Amino acid sequence: MTSSETTIDIGTRKVGAGQPCFVIAEAGINHNGDQALAAELVAAAAEAGADAIKFQTHFPEHEMLRGGATAAYVGESLFDLLTRTALSRDAHHALRDLARNKGIIFLSTPFSREAADFLETLGVPAFKTGSGELTNLPLQRHIARKHKPMIISTGMSTPEEIDRTVQAVRAESTPFALMHCTSTYPTPYAHVQLGCIGWLQRLYGVPVGFSDHTLGSYMAFAAAANGANLFEKHVTISRALPGPDQQGSMEPAELKALVQGIRAIEQASGATKTIQPGEQEVRNMAHHSVVSIRDIAAGATIGAGDVWAKRPGTGIPARQLDEIVGRVARRAIAKDTLISADDLD
Repeated sequence: MTSSETTIDIGTRKVGAGQPCFVIAEAGINHNGDQALAAELVAAAAEAGADAIKFQTHFPEHEMLRGGATAAYVGESLFDLLTRTALSRDAHHALRDLARNKGIIFLSTPFSREAADFLETLGVPAFKTGSGELTNLPLQRHIARKHKPMIISTGMSTPEEIDRTVQAVRAESTPFALMHCTSTYPTPYAHVQLGCIGWLQRLYGVPVGFSDHTLGSYMAFAAAANGANLFEKHVTISRALPGPDQQGSMEPAELKALVQGIRAIEQASGATKTIQPGEQEVRNMAHHSVVSIRDIAAGATIGAGDVWAKRPGTGIPARQLDEIVGRVARRAIAKDTLISADDLD
């Protein structure tokens, strides 16, 4: 591990230790192949304050067999689903340009060599690989040899599988980040294992993020508080739209609130205990000072029954009460008076 691995550059953004969390709005296939709907997702992600909008680049004939396995949540043949919802090459170009105009980084996940090569022609600033591709070392090496930063998801994997991919990418001297996630949709809280974010950071010394497949914002905020360097969440224009990922996705207003929450947590994550701006006024009100609790004559020796600690905290601090007992009053001190140094000989 070298210190340079603790951050990577994605476009103009530095991502990793000491940097703001890099928030990715995962559009995925929630556009259902409709370029206009995909464009709405770009605009919504930019408006929400996300750092990047990410799509998926599917050329089904290059990434799977037509009769391959599918999962129950998909609801149909995966080949048919992806053929129906894949964005055209022209749509990729248009969405990339739209993202640039909106001031948001355009990313897409390639699911084949051909998709990776196409995205390279688009000039994407980084490559994001899905959890299903973690163990596809030929594809990981193919992408790594392009020497652009990689964001590598690690869902449904073992430590040994993660390590093999890390070593393969490192052998190409390509900078990368890892994404912890659980590949169930939605993910039950008990299966999230947020501690893996810190484990991966300590193990590999690279930026580590969280790809969140739970419902709601709880885990996003917890991940931010646990030091996630990146965060990814599925986004949709409406959960009422058809598609396997819609129900687990955030609508635009929710995404905006999530980004605001992550930024608030970042502002709150300092670790220096000091009197903060505005606290001094409260200290003056809430702390305690040494006060007289009966009249004290000039020249009298102050006894323990003459003084006590009361608010406000603008006089001699309460911690010095014992130092005042035994001192001589320089002048008469009325009951319920803040004792000052000028009152004492």
